[in-house]
Amino acid sequence: MAERYDYVVVGAGSAGSIMANRLSEDGKKSVLVLEAGRSDYAWDLLIQMPAALPFPAGKSLYDWKYESDPEPYMGGRRISHARGKVLGGSSSINGMIYQRGNPMDYERWGSDEGMDDWDYAHCLPYFKRLENTVAADKDDPYRGHDGPFTLTRGPAKNPLFKAFFDSAVEAGYNRTPDVNGYRQEGFGPFDKHVSNGRRMSASRAYLRPAMKRKNLTVKTRAFVQHIDFSGRRAQGLTYKRNGKTHYVEAGEVILSGGAINTPQLLQLSGVGDAEHLRSVGVDPVVHLPGVGENLQDHLEAYIQYECPEPVSEQPNLNKAKMPWIGLQWIFGRKGPAATNHFEGGGFIRSNEEVDYPNLMYHFLPLAVRYDGQKADADHGFQVHVGPMYSDARGSLKIRSKDPKQHPSMVYNYLSTEQDRREWIEAVRITRKIMSQPAMSKYNGGEISPGPDVQTDDEILDWVAKDAETALHPSCTAKMGPESDPMAVVDPKTMKVHGLDNLRVVDASAMPYVTNGNIHAPVLMLAEKAADLIRGKKPLEAEDLPFYRHGVDPKDAGAVEA
Repeated sequence: MAERYDYVVVGAGSAGSIMANRLSEDGKKSVLVLEAGRSDYAWDLLIQMPAALPFPAGKSLYDWKYESDPEPYMGGRRISHARGKVLGGSSSINGMIYQRGNPMDYERWGSDEGMDDWDYAHCLPYFKRLENTVAADKDDPYRGHDGPFTLTRGPAKNPLFKAFFDSAVEAGYNRTPDVNGYRQEGFGPFDKHVSNGRRMSASRAYLRPAMKRKNLTVKTRAFVQHIDFSGRRAQGLTYKRNGKTHYVEAGEVILSGGAINTPQLLQLSGVGDAEHLRSVGVDPVVHLPGVGENLQDHLEAYIQYECPEPVSEQPNLNKAKMPWIGLQWIFGRKGPAATNHFEGGGFIRSNEEVDYPNLMYHFLPLAVRYDGQKADADHGFQVHVGPMYSDARGSLKIRSKDPKQHPSMVYNYLSTEQDRREWIEAVRITRKIMSQPAMSKYNGGEISPGPDVQTDDEILDWVAKDAETALHPSCTAKMGPESDPMAVVDPKTMKVHGLDNLRVVDASAMPYVTNGNIHAPVLMLAEKAADLIRGKKPLEAEDLPFYRHGVDPKDAGAVEA
């Protein structure tokens, strides 16, 4: 006899952890979470220790190891896309940077047909509900103080951070006290989801506390094969676990596998472009051509510098020091391993044609690639930079009926005039900031791309050869009204258009990628979706003012926070 649950959630990542918590909190509805990865063990230093973040990516124990097809505008390079393969999903292996995005992102969402309840005023209460912002004043109306997701700020005390912030002001940009508050535009310390020196994953914040409830069941290493339909009604799921095939009946199926797995599973189950599905041997259930389309991401590059002063964190990358650093963390949750080191950065407009920041900076007081490859320098630092709302669009398509075969993905980075122009601006502005007097004491010369890269074509060639994904795939099953032929998800209910008992709650439902790291928007989206699914009255909209360039009176000059 088949198992049956009121809700079956596919994926225990950021969105799935919230679904598990919120849907089970009344103690009445039965909830099953199926996670294809393994448990996020408390003893696993590589996912619990903040500074260990470079190590899980690329390792099959932690990472699904997706990669793009040859990118046509990047010399045919395949771009690796790490995705978490443990409870907590990518929140268990990411850089722990918490960025809501700009309020104008949500004004853009809310301006689309049928999306009026997704503007900033309606999203802000859900950001606040999830947050426990340790650094924010308790009277700050823009930040949450009692939520399950603990956030710390900075502290960005290394002298390189101060020099970077001062250089940005000297270059004509602003300081801001909180990029997640009233004013995003400017430079300052960043929020991170690190608590007491340990990674605050979505599993730690939401899933683990909920797993004590009798009405919640979580199964790891449960690989979902396809959604089972009766006509156009999702009635359950088929999954494999421990070498055996299982079937589970569901009152509601909720897909929270992320912007890669969710459209893949929909297509495998017959939901997508009918012609493509037939071409790979899948019988269509409903023709939804938007499934897997509208793929968006952030591309980023590291501009690295040598530092003549012995103030960077570079020596901590030496293997001889790592045992002592590890012991400091194990026995006290202190030392260089207790932070993600991405403690500050900024958001700016690269030209006057944009209304709000289109470039994001992460400053790192050491020079190392995301895979752990360090620069050849005794001391160094780097700036991560990239456009935030490129108009490049890609697509994702299954290659066959085999659920274990990774889908075809093309992101089309650098494919548009806007994207290429903003990349040139990004590199030139970065060099302008780093050449200011405040940074002169620490700037020992550019390591990468190096002084030989100067012309527009040379910059674009370097980006094509060197840039990496910022790991923000999104928008592949976008919210929108049924009248939009490319929309997949109803923004009022999170239901998949044309189907019953099937919903999508994860980054794939975003209509546009936000300006910043997308983990926080995914958490917000899931909190809001939980109320929609349960039929609860939504939180009251909060129509608070936010910074708009050219409108705020402080635009007369740079503001020192």
